[in-house]
This record gives sequence, C-alpha cells and structure tokens, in this order.
Amino acid sequence: MPNKTAKPAAKATAAKPAAAKPVTAKPVAAKAPAAKPATKAPVAATPAKAPAAVKPAAKPAAAPKVEEKKVVTQRQGFKANEFVVYPAHGVGQILAIEEQEIAGAKLELFVINFIKDKMTLRVPTAKVANVGMRKLSDPALVKKALETLKGRARVKRTMWSRRAQEYEAKINSGDIVAIAEVVRDLYRSESQPEQSYSERQLYEAALDRLSREIAVVQHSTETEAVKEIEAQLAKSPRRASAKAEAADGEAETDAEGDTDDTDGDDTTVADEAA
Repeated sequence: MPNKTAKPAAKATAAKPAAAKPVTAKPVAAKAPAAKPATKAPVAATPAKAPAAVKPAAKPAAAPKVEEKKVVTQRQGFKANEFVVYPAHGVGQILAIEEQEIAGAKLELFVINFIKDKMTLRVPTAKVANVGMRKLSDPALVKKALETLKGRARVKRTMWSRRAQEYEAKINSGDIVAIAEVVRDLYRSESQPEQSYSERQLYEAALDRLSREIAVVQHSTETEAVKEIEAQLAKSPRRASAKAEAADGEAETDAEGDTDDTDGDDTTVADEAA
C-alpha cells in the first residue's frame, strides 16, 4: 500500500512541472520587441519630398520674363515718345520699345500710335530702314515743301489711272516734298473745274499727310497748317492769273452794267423832254 500511494504522488509531482511550462509566457515577451519596427515606419514615412516643394526654384525660371519688360528708351536712333513718319500711315508717336517672344524668337519692337487713325502698329526695330520709317523733317525741309506749293502745277498728259498710281507712290514714299507736289498738282481753286471723286480722295490724303507733319514740326494745330498750305497754293502763278482774270471779268461786267444804266437813264430823260 505504501508503494501505491507513492506512485500517484510521483505522478502529481511529475504533472506539476508540465503545468508550469505554459506559465512561462516567453512568446509574449518575445513579441513585445516586434513593436520596434513600428518606430522605423515613421522614419520611412517621413518622405524627404519636402524638398520637392523646391518648386519655388521654378520661379527663378520666370526671371527672364521680367527681363523682357526691361525699359528700353532708344533703338536705331529712335527714342520713346518721339514723333516719327511711317510712310504708309504718316505721322505717329513711339509709345514704347518692348521685347516680345514670337514663335520662340525674341524680337524688339517699336510700338507706334497713330492718334488720328486710332491705330497702334508694332514694327521690328531691325526693319525700320526697310519700311522707310524716318524722323520728322527739319524746319528747312518744311520750308522747301511750302515753297513747292507755290510752283506751277505739272500735270502729265497720260491716262488718269497711271497718274493716280504715281500720286499714290509719292504719298506713300514719306517724302514731304513729293507729297507737297501731289497737293500742288491736284489742288483746285473755286475758279477752276471741280475734281473727280478719285482726284479728291488723293488730294485729301496728300493734304492730310502734309498738314500733320507741318503741324508737329511747327507745334501748331492741323487746322492752322492747312490754312498755311492753302495760302501758299493761292500764290501759284496759274492760280494768281486765274484770279486776276476773274477779277477783270467781274469789273468789265460791272462797267457794262453801269453803261447800260446810264444809257437807260439818258433815254428816259430825252423821252420826257420830248
């Protein structure tokens, strides 16, 4: 009997160590360090893309555009705010000299304003010589143009269509003396035959170009310039003689009218006496 009781005791003692094995929560302690990689995740989650906000560095790339707007005051001998003559349009004023990018190429342009025509023109600075743009005439050349107006009109005996082309070429040449010649040749006084519609158009175009330049050079108004031009035209030999002939004709008419009245009066008196 003592032996039988000893065996169960041995079994009980043997069972105790077996039950003690689960008590050792070694796996739990081993898993706790596994949480450490979670601390590494924030390190990887901190994307060094904050430097990607270096896109402000792209703004320095826009710096060339700021340079495009740099103020340029003079090119090819022409200055900003200066009045110039553009042959095809007459007198205009340079508002600015600016740089623009066109089809990937940078160009410097004169920005010219024609106040009367309500038009703004952009001309490449490198092509001013080709288009014939020039400075205003000096006072001596303006005086020569006014003297030209006093000359005798020269009208070629050719077809009007050919003469009209020659007049247009002179008007668009930008030469103030040549424009004065057109004004002189197409001008008609009140005692002369009226102009045709096409003649009138060419005359007014030439008169406009000439008067505008004279007004700017002499610092006067266009109305005053037109009056000065017409005063010079009236001094032309042909027109002066035409006026003289017209005045003589009026004087003869008046004289004949007075003689008739006198004769009438005499006749009346004689009749009364009879």
